[in-house]
Parts: sequence; structure tokens; C-alpha cells
Amino acid sequence: MPDDDTQYDLLVWGATGVAGGLVADVLTDQYTPAELTIALGGRDERRLKAIAADLANRHDWDGIPIVVGDATDRERLRGVAAQTDVVFSTVGPYARLGTDLVAACVETGTDYCDLTGEIHWVREIIDRYHDAAVDAGARIVHSCGFDSVPADLGTLLVQSAAIERYGRPCETVRIFVESGSGTISGGTAASIAAMFDAVASDPLARQTLANPYSLAPPGERDGVDAGASRRPRRDALYGAWTGPSPMADVNERIVRRSNALLAYPWGREFRVSECVPTGSGIGGATKASALAGGLAAFGAAMAVGPLRSALQRWVFPDPGEGPTRAETEDGHFSIRVIGRGTATDGPFTVEATIGAPWDPGYGATARMVSESAVCLATDDVDSPFSGGVLTPASGIGRPLADRLRAVGFTVDVEAAVATD
Repeated sequence: MPDDDTQYDLLVWGATGVAGGLVADVLTDQYTPAELTIALGGRDERRLKAIAADLANRHDWDGIPIVVGDATDRERLRGVAAQTDVVFSTVGPYARLGTDLVAACVETGTDYCDLTGEIHWVREIIDRYHDAAVDAGARIVHSCGFDSVPADLGTLLVQSAAIERYGRPCETVRIFVESGSGTISGGTAASIAAMFDAVASDPLARQTLANPYSLAPPGERDGVDAGASRRPRRDALYGAWTGPSPMADVNERIVRRSNALLAYPWGREFRVSECVPTGSGIGGATKASALAGGLAAFGAAMAVGPLRSALQRWVFPDPGEGPTRAETEDGHFSIRVIGRGTATDGPFTVEATIGAPWDPGYGATARMVSESAVCLATDDVDSPFSGGVLTPASGIGRPLADRLRAVGFTVDVEAAVATD
């Protein structure tokens, strides 16, 4: 139940959008009003009322309250944030529409989580609001969806298992996106375009994308990692060819921030990388090369203003568009995280697998962020922090794995395996 000075446990901000509506659906299906008090927020009162009525009909959630406000009205957002223990936001692009809400949460000491993959914006929020969030006791947890829960939580699970069994962490962690099928919404496309827009015009955004440690705390923004791989390579740890992952730029930086925030339990020379396995032999090498070439071509096209505009107009879905509810349930993903370390009696590996039988960007993401928000609302966390700009691993921790298992995810950590 909410604190004495708030009305709700959780506010879904942007509930009229594709992602926000899906999260509201998942939450009201998974929980009851006796377990969780939920409000729906956004700027369109009529649509919010219609969504609340639909959820009440389908999930027996009578009287779901709505909160009306505009993402650019800081004063109104302060009042919105003050009503709830946790705000979850789907309103993007976050760099354009998210800063005032984060500021309002910091000012009111309200916990917050989102789905952003806009690392230039996350860097801005860290620099502007981390210290104030610490002082206010506001936990600001970015990237609680497919970016970057599997990578960040998977690394935490692997490292925790290594330390528990061997007394030391893995020196290297590799994140392998083994499989997945899903769709993209207009909101996600708009966020991708916004990041390329920022890189084209903002030197700090360019530096953020160039530095693998750009999300670490000030004074800690360098290290041994060279950054995301752009080329095909044969990975000895996995035993197959791999190509670059489109999510690596986000996920690797989030994992490095987790390590830094937690005071380097995995060491200052810890390395992390994310890639996509493509198979063995000539076929695997060919697929890896094709993946690398395709991502390079996409990045080159998005870096050119007119081509970026053309892709937004003719290829990407418009903001507000996205998969149907049925399509979000029709997909899957599987991510394997492998860590390698050295104990006193020799090298070892630890493996974790995180997967789900839903579209990774929607069905699975809705459940990941829902459970992240519930962890914050119920204080079901394993974290040393009561405030700050945090990550899923540092701000929530292992309780999130238990909640994901309970709603249908595969979250397994294999016993550490000695290697030659």
C-alpha cells in the first residue's frame, strides 16, 4: 500500500501509448487492487478514462484512477509525482519529453523507472540529478526493459554465483543474444532517431557514444574495455562465430555503471561485451559478416539527416503505432550470459540464461518493467542505495529475478563449471 502521504503505489505515465497501455494491462492482470494501487497518467483525459474502463471490464479492477498532465509542464508534473510512490514512464523520446518528469520525481522524493535506451539522455540525467536524487531518497532506475534487464541482471547473477562459489568474480562476462523475434513501435523508432539527431548536433552526445564508460560516475569514466564490437569474430568462450549486437552500446554501458555504483565488486579491470551468435563454420562466418554489414549500413544511413528523415517517414512506424496486443504475446527471446574467471585451483565459467515466450520489446518488456516497478513500490530490493540514478542490478538486484520467474520467465544460473 502507498505511503501515508501518497495516494498510489504506482503511476503508469503514458498509459495511452502502446507500451504504457500494455504495462497497465499486465499489471492489472497480474495483481489485484488489494495488492497494488495503480493510477494511469497522461495528457488525454478521454483516452485514459476509456483505457481504465476497459481494464476494469477485463480484469475486475473497478475505479482505476487517472492523473492528467503534460510531459513539459514541470509544475504539474511535480503534483503528479507527489501523488505516488513510483512513477513508471513510457513517454519518449525521453531526451525531449522525459527530463521534467525525472526532475519532478527527484524534487518530491518519488521513485521512478523507465524503458529508455537513449544513453546520451541517461548521461545527462546522471550528471544533473544523481546527487540530488541521493539527497532526496529518489531511486531513478533507467532501462528496465529488454534494454537492459537481461544483460544487467544476468551479469549480476553470474557474478554473484562466481563470488559465492569461488570467492571471486569473473574477470570477463559475455552476453550472447541467442534468439529472439519481435516488432518495433513508433515510439522506439522515434527514440532511435532522437539519439542520432543528438549525435549530429551535440558534442557531448557524440562523446557519450564514443566512450564505453560514459555512464560511470564522474571521475570513473575510463577503463580497459574498448567498447562494443562492430566486426564478426569467432568467440572461443561460446564456440561459434558472432556478429555485433544492436543493443550492445546501451547494455554494456549499463553493466559498467552497475559495477561502478556497487564499488567495483567485479573489479576495475572487469570486461563485458554483448554479441549475437551466428553459428560455426563458413555459414556462421557469413552470417556474422552480413549482420555486421547490415548494422554498419543502418548506422551510416541514420547518420545522414535526409536519409534519417526518409527512414522515419517511409520505413519506421509513426509514434503511437505498434504491434497489436496479440502480436506482443507472439514472440520470444533467449539471452545467455557467460562469465569466466580464475580461482586458486584454475579457471572457471558460470552461465546464466534469461528468456521469455513473448515479443522481447513489448510482451516481455512490459513484464520486466512492471516487476521492476513493483519491486520499487514494495521495497522488494537487494540494493545498498536509497536514492540516486541507478541501474536494474544496482537499484533492484536479485529480487527482480525471482519476480520474473514467477510471471513466466526462464531465469537460470548454472553451477559454475571448471574449465581447462
